[in-house]
Amino acid sequence: MDVTKRTAPQAENRSAACDVAPVLAVRDVVKTFGEKRAVDGVTLDVMPGDIFGFVGHNGAGKTTLIRAIVGVTGFDEGDIRIAGQSVKTDALACKRMCAYVPDNPDIYEFLTGIQYLNYIADIFEVPADLRRERIEASADRLGLTSALGDLVSSYSHGMRQKLVLIGALVHEPKLLVLDEPFVGLDPEASFHVKEMLRELADRGSAVFFSSHVLEVVEKLCDKVAIIKQGQLRACGPTAEVVGDESLEDVFLDMIDRDRRDQA
Repeated sequence: MDVTKRTAPQAENRSAACDVAPVLAVRDVVKTFGEKRAVDGVTLDVMPGDIFGFVGHNGAGKTTLIRAIVGVTGFDEGDIRIAGQSVKTDALACKRMCAYVPDNPDIYEFLTGIQYLNYIADIFEVPADLRRERIEASADRLGLTSALGDLVSSYSHGMRQKLVLIGALVHEPKLLVLDEPFVGLDPEASFHVKEMLRELADRGSAVFFSSHVLEVVEKLCDKVAIIKQGQLRACGPTAEVVGDESLEDVFLDMIDRDRRDQA
């Protein structure tokens, strides 16, 4: 099974149902830092079953928007809703439906891996038998089972990425948000992570992630958005955004055009 191949017709069929609402709805969001608009009027929808890729150069606004979506940072204008709930007015409800895997996980180093996972499962009130089943299955696939009894302080970056992903999946979130999820993972682990993301989406959840690995985004994602200087420059089904080119070509052509316009 080639998990990098998009099952776009399946996702589009789910999204096309007239009564289906977005899992994630971002509307005219603005976030400023001093004089700089890090996010400048961004609007996008992520539907049930979508794997949505979010790409852009360093400093384009990807992480800022992601942190606003998951409630880590506030924003100045607009609205963000998760399954219809506003992150501004219903922050707790949104957090219970969402899971977040940051690019540099900051987790309690004095806990063992299994203690951390049980801590996350306790927060989301996952029953003991169900959490055990999910943790064991995910840890086995990601090759982390033998390290679950070790302190997190002994984990490499890649091991921490795996641990946080297992914790993010333990409560079967409606929305999974990841910032550069493939950094630090070996090829086998990357394959299994892509497989797990596809399976989660096929069960009706939505996945939204940023990545600099454009080839992975193009092959894995049903939809993609390109952000530059805080503004969306392209957004839609991956096949439509890419057309007859590759995502890398589209992205680089956009940069070249902007440089020529500024010359």
